[in-house]
Amino acid sequence: MPSHVFADRPAGQPPERGPVDALISQTRRLLGDVDAVRRESVSDETDPEARWQRALYELAVHQLSDLDRHLAQLRDGPATRTTLPEQRPVTDPQPGSLLSRVGSAEWNLLTDEASWSGELYRILGRDPSAPALTLDELPAMVHADDQSQLTAMVTDCLIDGKPIDGEFRVVRPDDTVRTVHMMGEPVLDADGSTAAMWAVVRDVSELRRSQRAVSETRDSLQRQRHIAQTEHRLAVELQEAVLPPWRGSLRLPHGGPGGLDVAARHLPSSTGARMGGDWFDALELPDGQTLLTVGDLTGHGVAVTSGMAMLLGAVRGMALCGTPPAELLGRLDHLLASSAQPALGSALCCRYDPAARTLAWAQAGRPTPLLFRDGTGRALTPPEETLRGGDVLLLHTDGLAAGHTEPTAERLLALAPRLTTARDAHDAVRVVMDEFAADEREDDACVLIARIGS
Repeated sequence: MPSHVFADRPAGQPPERGPVDALISQTRRLLGDVDAVRRESVSDETDPEARWQRALYELAVHQLSDLDRHLAQLRDGPATRTTLPEQRPVTDPQPGSLLSRVGSAEWNLLTDEASWSGELYRILGRDPSAPALTLDELPAMVHADDQSQLTAMVTDCLIDGKPIDGEFRVVRPDDTVRTVHMMGEPVLDADGSTAAMWAVVRDVSELRRSQRAVSETRDSLQRQRHIAQTEHRLAVELQEAVLPPWRGSLRLPHGGPGGLDVAARHLPSSTGARMGGDWFDALELPDGQTLLTVGDLTGHGVAVTSGMAMLLGAVRGMALCGTPPAELLGRLDHLLASSAQPALGSALCCRYDPAARTLAWAQAGRPTPLLFRDGTGRALTPPEETLRGGDVLLLHTDGLAAGHTEPTAERLLALAPRLTTARDAHDAVRVVMDEFAADEREDDACVLIARIGS
């Protein structure tokens, strides 16, 4: 067999041992660091982002492990092409192993002989005592769909002197399928004719599996994000369509003394991505009274927001029929219990009579409505309260200051001097916003303020 003289360049000399050892040490240190981070990474398989991150870690460890092994082969020289002892079993890497195998082969075109390294026998699952397959026999091991690709690569190498660089699948004797990457070049004799072909074959099955896992989890994460963004947009649009459209103060009823100056505000969660089922409403009733209500449904997303729309419609319908607050909330609870909609978290329902200046109210859950008068504030006691001109009534849902150590009611009551001297309900809402807008909230919240007219 002539010495290896490649078609496009002379064979290079192996690198000095010192620099390669240094590269091996650096690679192993980096491999240890990456593997430690991988083991400590989040393993929540239900979270697409966690699965994607873990797949990336595994891919990085896989490639660093390969680099370490290939550097060691480079340092130690090419593998000796000897037949493996019969007592050494042909086995694959352990399941989940991040190491890939690299074997080599040479096919002599003059003698039709083939020489394989022991590692190539393992990659292809062949009995090491069996003769190496010739170039004519090799396609028989290749997947039917990839045989033409291998034939084209070998032909280009032997006839046109092109280097081989491609992947194909092999079907081993036990019917398992592996993906291999072959790189090779023609070997020329003294007169420039092709005398042999030399190739390195690498089992890249696990590497491609890791790459597919990264790609699939990335695509899954992107789909989940797109779905979440779409649902959030729909929830916001639905909420804006259902909640009252007024942005400043609203005077109810339209005409007569003792009316209400009403303003409200919806506060999103701190992340802005968790749209819940909080609502506020103020509605003039046929008998001249006014309905004031706030509440929330448990959960987040489009289903909860649509449930809130249904619930608010039911509240308005029952109030227009003259249903008193306590009875209204009882019927509301029955409606939710008999439907597939989310559960009611809390609700406040108030009817204000401007003629008698009385407020009848009922609540399901917390919080309680607050009344501010003459610079002080207090929680109301059900079921009725007589109000005065200039009084300020404040209703709000849970979550207004969920992450704060001081109770929400105490912080609101401390605002009494500013709330009772505000010019109107809209300015009073601004006072509350100045206090709570910057708070960290996991859920959204609503605030409604009504100022009693003179």
